[in-house]
Amino acid sequence: MAAKLEIRPIAADDAVAWRALWKAYLEFYESSVPDEVYQTTFSRLVSDHAAGDASFYEPRGLLALLDGKQVGLVHYFYHRHCWRIEQVCYLQDLFAAPDVRGTGVGRALIEAVYAQADADGCPNVYWMTQEFNAQARKLYDRIATLTPFVKYSR
Repeated sequence: MAAKLEIRPIAADDAVAWRALWKAYLEFYESSVPDEVYQTTFSRLVSDHAAGDASFYEPRGLLALLDGKQVGLVHYFYHRHCWRIEQVCYLQDLFAAPDVRGTGVGRALIEAVYAQADADGCPNVYWMTQEFNAQARKLYDRIATLTPFVKYSR
């Protein structure tokens, strides 16, 4: 019997499972954040996101559940863009637990962001990844267009 995959918004009672997934994501990128960032980010993810006010631009999040177990997450947010009238969507964090990679979890999370962005009038979705992330880039090359941009940071 095939496993049942569900993608749904992060809810207030997902804090423990979400934190474990996001911690694993940050560790993959050899990073960590203080507890205050975990708490603040989670609070933002589960806010109302009402159209027409500032909360619309707060980060949003989805969880992937495989047979009821949280196995992946995605964080994204909308922002204005000087080259477009409509908002654009930045997919900031995407993670699938190592034991479910290659099963469609990452694709389902990205496609759920695509669908929600379309529904919210944000037809452009973009993200970045590190050059060495070869496994993820195989998926990204199938469902998006690689751009020539180089990221700089201060």
